[in-house]
Amino acid sequence: MRARSRVRFGALLTAAAALASVLTPAANATAHEGAPRTAVLDGERLQQTKLRLDQGDPELKRSVRDLTGRADGWLDQGPWTVVDKPKPAPGGDVHDYLSQAPYWWPTQTPTADNPWGCPYEQRDGQRNPEVDTGTDRQDAERVFDSTYDLTLAWYYTGKKKYAEKAASVLRTWFLDPATRMNPNLDHAQFIPCKFDGRAIGIIDFSQSYTSVVDAIAILGTGAPGWSKGDRSAMGEWNKDFLGWLVDSDFGKQESAAQNNHGTFYDMQVAALAYATGDTALARRTVLDARARRIDPQIAGDGSQPQELARTRSWHYSTFDLVAYTRLAAIGRNVGVDLWSHQGPDGQSLFKAVDYLLPAATGAAQWPHPELEFHRFAASDVVHAVADAGDAAARKAVPKLEAPPGGDLWALRPAAEQLDSIAG
Repeated sequence: MRARSRVRFGALLTAAAALASVLTPAANATAHEGAPRTAVLDGERLQQTKLRLDQGDPELKRSVRDLTGRADGWLDQGPWTVVDKPKPAPGGDVHDYLSQAPYWWPTQTPTADNPWGCPYEQRDGQRNPEVDTGTDRQDAERVFDSTYDLTLAWYYTGKKKYAEKAASVLRTWFLDPATRMNPNLDHAQFIPCKFDGRAIGIIDFSQSYTSVVDAIAILGTGAPGWSKGDRSAMGEWNKDFLGWLVDSDFGKQESAAQNNHGTFYDMQVAALAYATGDTALARRTVLDARARRIDPQIAGDGSQPQELARTRSWHYSTFDLVAYTRLAAIGRNVGVDLWSHQGPDGQSLFKAVDYLLPAATGAAQWPHPELEFHRFAASDVVHAVADAGDAAARKAVPKLEAPPGGDLWALRPAAEQLDSIAG
């Protein structure tokens, strides 16, 4: 009897193993089913975080309170549109985006004959307050920030008011014929009486628009108020915008930039390419960043000479690394490990962030020019490199300064620009 029982038991184990081999792939597929196809954020990680939250994780609950506090603040604002600025862009089309160069100032008192106070002169790092009036820059930033906060709040809470508001903001700015923005930046960062637009104005979008690209992917998992037609129309807008970035003279000039502008350009192109289905372009862009960006822009000691030359050297060093770490995140989706790259002098993303750690943790003062030092500006890039496996960054994480509004890394683990300066 015992021998027969062992045979039967063995047969049962064999059958169970066979059944498991059939069910396990399906179970794994179910675990990933519905994960957002995000470009920068890790969609499967978002899904796992949501599951932990649903299971009552107390730390995540605190983070969600911070997030929903931000999202609640957007509910009674907007939507915004490019067509309501006081004056159209120089070409005369109110649907064209218009922004003014932030560090250029009038040298004369405005008069009836010289209403702008021309000529303008550059004052690096000193923001001219007039750039925040009469153009689309601030409204575009509100569109980017609100869409991201509202979408993440919907994803983690399931409250449809957040998704419906995000959808309204996106439709008004990008899709509705009466209020939509044309998919170009021909008149970004114009200088009165000098230039109708400039290539470097592309950074108005590249520094934050990839968050919108991810928000669109998250809304695409079934958000109320965001229809199949909305998804399709937004995809077409992104394809047109990507085409402009790649083919326009301004896009080609920005691609050739050798500082943070070039890094952000690559990051934006790679994200848009991945989101619109051009995986080959996304992969090529991330691959090329090794020799084209990291090797010439990061020194062997981890410093970024182009950014250290600025009057806001701390801001621009952390700012450039926001683009690098987000570009590395996109690389994950296209089979490129940017984290492991080492240049001929030992340049790497790990070294670049490690260079910031003494100042980021408060252990030492930042030894370079900085008009307005904010220690928290480095927090996200340190998180990113710690997640990627850098031991020094992992030790530094508990010593970081939380940014205003709380540390939301656990909910949206992709670096953002945390201080307010733009340009």
